[in-house]
Amino acid sequence: MLVTTTEQIPGKNYEVLGEVFGVTTQSRNVVSDFGAGIKNIVGGEIKGYTKMLQTSREKAVSRMIAEAKDKGADAVVMMRFDSGSIGGDMQSVVAYGTAVRFVD
Repeated sequence: MLVTTTEQIPGKNYEVLGEVFGVTTQSRNVVSDFGAGIKNIVGGEIKGYTKMLQTSREKAVSRMIAEAKDKGADAVVMMRFDSGSIGGDMQSVVAYGTAVRFVD
């Protein structure tokens, strides 16, 4: 399925089917928290958190695509991400956009 951050798809006409979302919430583990504490002192990338966020984004997009397919969509336009912390040890990521079906 085509997923784009743009509103228009060159050469395609489509009808809007509606909003679609994909949400995931991940918790950090003890090893990542320990590593983050060390990195907070000395500086640098916290690879455990980076990996968790990348995995969260991939899951959120996958779930958004599944919802779009359920609506009969051919593509998702205007895709965006949003994220936030929950309770200090969890991270929520949402991918959202507009499901569309090609016409013509």
